[in-house]
Amino acid sequence: MKMKYSMWLAVAALYLAGGALAASYARSLVMDDLYRIENLSDLQVAPDGNWLAYLVNVSDRAADETRTSLWLTSLDGKQNVALTAPSDDLEKPRFSPDGRYISFIGSSDAQKGQLMLLDRRGGAAQAVPGANGVVDYAWSADGKHIAFVTESAEDGGAHPKPIVIEAIHFKQDGDGYLGAGNLHHLYIADLDAKKVRPLTQDSKFNDENPAFSPDGTHVAFVRTHERGPDQDGQADIDVIDTTSGEVKTLLRTFAPNNQNLAFSPDGKYLAFLEGKEPKLNAYMQDRLFVVAASGGMAKALSDKLDRAVMSYAFEDADHIAVAIEDDRSVYPARITIDSDAIEKPDSLPKYSVSSIASGGGRTALLKTDDGSFAEAYALEHGQLRKITGRNDALLAELKLGPVEELNFKSEGNDIHGLLVKPPDFSPDKKYPLILWIHGGPNGQDQHSLSIDGYEFEPQIFAAKGYLILRINYRGGSGRGLAFASTILADWGHKEVIDLLAGVTSISARPYVDKDRLAVGGWSYGGLLTDYTIASDRRFKAAICGAGSGDQVATFGSDEYVLQYNHELGPPWVNTPLWLKVSYPFFHADRIHTPTLFLGGKDDFNVPIIGGEQMYEALRTLGVPARLIVYPGEHHVFTRPSFVLDLEARMSAWLTEYVH
Repeated sequence: MKMKYSMWLAVAALYLAGGALAASYARSLVMDDLYRIENLSDLQVAPDGNWLAYLVNVSDRAADETRTSLWLTSLDGKQNVALTAPSDDLEKPRFSPDGRYISFIGSSDAQKGQLMLLDRRGGAAQAVPGANGVVDYAWSADGKHIAFVTESAEDGGAHPKPIVIEAIHFKQDGDGYLGAGNLHHLYIADLDAKKVRPLTQDSKFNDENPAFSPDGTHVAFVRTHERGPDQDGQADIDVIDTTSGEVKTLLRTFAPNNQNLAFSPDGKYLAFLEGKEPKLNAYMQDRLFVVAASGGMAKALSDKLDRAVMSYAFEDADHIAVAIEDDRSVYPARITIDSDAIEKPDSLPKYSVSSIASGGGRTALLKTDDGSFAEAYALEHGQLRKITGRNDALLAELKLGPVEELNFKSEGNDIHGLLVKPPDFSPDKKYPLILWIHGGPNGQDQHSLSIDGYEFEPQIFAAKGYLILRINYRGGSGRGLAFASTILADWGHKEVIDLLAGVTSISARPYVDKDRLAVGGWSYGGLLTDYTIASDRRFKAAICGAGSGDQVATFGSDEYVLQYNHELGPPWVNTPLWLKVSYPFFHADRIHTPTLFLGGKDDFNVPIIGGEQMYEALRTLGVPARLIVYPGEHHVFTRPSFVLDLEARMSAWLTEYVH
């Protein structure tokens, strides 16, 4: 008995210490784990700096949809409180300036987009009267008013009306067709009086991204004629007097990928993000600027980095915390406004951060890496301290595939990437290889295990015994504007050269089975899949998700006309160029790779026609092909059963032709 008890203690000690014996019982990631992953987003720090609010997104098997709940966690991580039950439409939590309330956009009495207030002292969330159809909002510093954005379009109800279209940018994934009169305008909710009044109503403009000045006298916002940037690629940053309604334009600037306006705590500056001229629309990286609240010359704060600012938050009147995208990572940094000094890590960390937020002199963020899903961390004196561990129990069961950084040459250029290996990888075995291509092209493969945008698919493939090659080709972000813009009006050329150079480089390793190669990707990764199999016959199978080969057909059928008009020019003006970048379709007879095409029926980002045309081309040529269309899905799938079905069909295709 004593010996058995001692053995049990030894085993327990190894388990608790994470020893080799415990690790041997770890299992591989499976798609059904999707139902256990808790995806954290939209982190907020309370005004007193002692609490975090954030959203937890889970896949609900019974409802077959993504459900979101609002949580509160103390900064020491010891207290966790669920503030709402899981819902299908909860978003944008915010603390009131005094910390008494947490607001969010939810629903009430079947009214979607309802602005809700939750008193932290107790009780159910209450709807703000008249604040429905809300898409964005901001608190006043005194906590008595909320500026919000809502849409002015009439509801057709049971009798839908024809969609009258007048704008050039007339469709958007998730929003559908943007008919005339579907304008965003600003309103002010007076919480004490329980009244709402319009702040902007000019039918010539869309007004978005509100931010209250600290003294409450003005609201800054973004104004455009189009929904999003105007066709010159620019937008106005305006301020409106909340009493008189007088509007003043601070500046007109190139619109970024994701705008965020914020006043400094002392009201001296307005911070904003800026993009680049329209011809670089697909390759721009958001740059951080400040401008005096009274107007004048804007000051660039992040240009010396030549990297994208992914998010930011004022720590105090003099400092801004930022998340910087850089070569397979997204790291936290700190910018001093007056001196432009930037404090950042001495070397690039192997992780990615998001949702950076500040309050009460504290800064927090969400962090993910190759082996963990996003969790909340406190940023203290340049160091990260973990606060939440919502996915720790699941990860303790798993053995994930190791990730190796890659560096190689392509036409003399330094190209970087990542190689994901099977969990039980052995250099003495041979493995099939999947070239899995990121979208964008404005994007990068990075140290992350996020479930957003299919980023955890490489680990799913690795668990099935594949090597996954992820290449940050020219045209992507994370390496500076020159690296990204080198593919300007030359799609499917240099990217494919880089991708194939990576395949050639990694195929020289003895554990890579050169006779079992596959290629795939989603969005621009799907486009590049078409380009790649039209350029190289080494691949035994291909997976094209939300892609296209005939770019002429995308003009007017997707949401990127601003980019097309400025980068390529209209098809009737530059017809040879349009045909050149459409070579996978017009030279489909070069393709011999069995290809699986997939996409969402309601995708306005890369419409399903792109997959339909390439599918028909290959079937006409007698090349094995299959087309899967998912009803009700947009560019990024949200129905859990469809996400699982997607993986099952991709795996079956690879098994049939590669494994």
